[in-house]
Amino acid sequence: MESFERARLDAYFAKIAAQFAPAEPASSFLVTHLLPERPGFVRAVASLSRLRAVLPKPKSISPAAQREVEQTIPVDVLSRELFADPDAALDYFESRAGGEPVALLDVGGYFAPTLVELHGRFSGQLVGVIEDTENGHRRYADLDKLPCPVISVARSPLKDPEDFLVGQSVVFSTEAVMRGRGDILHGRPALVIGFGKLGSSIARLLHAKGVQVTVFDIDPVRRTQAMSQGFTVARDRESALTGAGLVLCATGAVSLHGEDFPHLRNGAYVATVTSSEDELELNGLPDVYTRTMVGDHITRYQTTGHYFYLANGGNAVNFLHGASVGPFIFLIQAEILAAIRMLTRGDLDPGMHEVTAADRAAIAATWLSYFNR
Repeated sequence: MESFERARLDAYFAKIAAQFAPAEPASSFLVTHLLPERPGFVRAVASLSRLRAVLPKPKSISPAAQREVEQTIPVDVLSRELFADPDAALDYFESRAGGEPVALLDVGGYFAPTLVELHGRFSGQLVGVIEDTENGHRRYADLDKLPCPVISVARSPLKDPEDFLVGQSVVFSTEAVMRGRGDILHGRPALVIGFGKLGSSIARLLHAKGVQVTVFDIDPVRRTQAMSQGFTVARDRESALTGAGLVLCATGAVSLHGEDFPHLRNGAYVATVTSSEDELELNGLPDVYTRTMVGDHITRYQTTGHYFYLANGGNAVNFLHGASVGPFIFLIQAEILAAIRMLTRGDLDPGMHEVTAADRAAIAATWLSYFNR
């Protein structure tokens, strides 16, 4: 990021922070993709809360960004295991913010497994959670009873530009990986699993590139939407897999189980839009498959009579090329900042919530004044 771009971004976040400054700041923990432009957002979170630690997503860490953040804020190691164990999770929060009001800023539902116990046992006050992704939204919504407010920005209209552009970056990176092995998209039928905002963006771009696209989604409403847009809609996952030379997984949940992989046609490529632990049940793959790195970012899975290729170890393929969506990402980051103020007001009941339409409009107007130049 050029110096003038950094200055503009800092000025934008300062303006947003002034608009949504809470009366009484809480402490916070931030899960994030620690990408090159992210320190500006981290500084903004720290200006609206007492940021006790940044927890970067393991597969999306820029060393330079981490070094910059570490100068002022602790950067801790993030794992699903840490927040799956109630005692370990409690010990962690007590060590960083014991006795304090705490807001959790999440990307992917990391805190969901122990949220109830944490809320009941933490020596401070868990004021709530802010969740950024559809995958995480589902993890919190699936809890029997939420003990605190959860503000989700996953389905915000301000996220639509980001989701559309992430879909474009997934196709770009997938094509780049295939070309690195001398393969191309054309002549290779594609299967897109999941027809949400990301999946539909991926399907439309592949179609625009002349690729034959089939869609599979467990939601019958989305299947009708895909059909209305001219896509072939698979009746079941198994039959769809057998004909696909490229499989793009965009559900935010498990797209392929262990028993699904043997149905892939020989030489098929598999790529995902999120981490392998969320989209692929690789541990369920039969033991007869051997794994061989056949390129910088390609793993070949092979057994007698069958083989397929996995891009980027099953992690989000677009992170191979920075996953940049330009300044549109700053829209949803600003909405997260607005959500911090909502949580610290203390007037939200336990359950799922959204940022108000008025606050979103204010964010969009501010964003346009800085980035529509």
